[in-house]
Amino acid sequence: MSTPAHLFLIAGPSGSGKSRLMHASGLPCLRLDDYYYDADHPGMPTTSLGITDWDDPLSWDAEAAMAGLTELIHTGHTDAPDYSISLSRRVGTHPVDLHGSSCLGAEGIFAIEFLQRCRDAGLATEAIYLDRPAALVYLLRLRRDLAGKRKPAHIAIRRGWALAKAQAGLRRRALAAGFTPMRMRAALARVATIAATRRADSTPPAPGRTSNTTTNSAA
Repeated sequence: MSTPAHLFLIAGPSGSGKSRLMHASGLPCLRLDDYYYDADHPGMPTTSLGITDWDDPLSWDAEAAMAGLTELIHTGHTDAPDYSISLSRRVGTHPVDLHGSSCLGAEGIFAIEFLQRCRDAGLATEAIYLDRPAALVYLLRLRRDLAGKRKPAHIAIRRGWALAKAQAGLRRRALAAGFTPMRMRAALARVATIAATRRADSTPPAPGRTSNTTTNSAA
């Protein structure tokens, strides 16, 4: 039986570059943020501004995300939701495939809470917290949100400022949960090293070659 794929679980504040990290790695990736509930889902949390609190784990379907990840790891395929940030709802699905890869990523703002579920499921997981300066993350997040017209500008600015102030606490929670803090370059190197090792371990020997164990046994 083949060994299940090795999981890189990427946490970090919104806008820190989690998606960029996984895209640069070239590995298949499950976007955990695609598993948000629709805005009209019963019991959605709200902020003091009277809007949905998308930074509260209660706004996110952890069970569906776990089911999708488990299916992907064990079958090599899952159909993940397409979530529209601007519409605050799911608008379809898209396929995610391993294509034979021995590693994959899962990234999202609720990765910290998700780690324990991965452990409970017995998944081989490398937990990385993308650790970048709060001021840089604020600017990257604001540029992304305004360019993508995700939310009105005044909400993006106020939410971004609140997230910047909360970033130190998020980092503490991630480390307490078992994540390793890394800057972007170090995280890319770590993912590349483990992925290369896994590929080498899963590559069958060339035809006609025998292992040392077989050779010694025949002597």
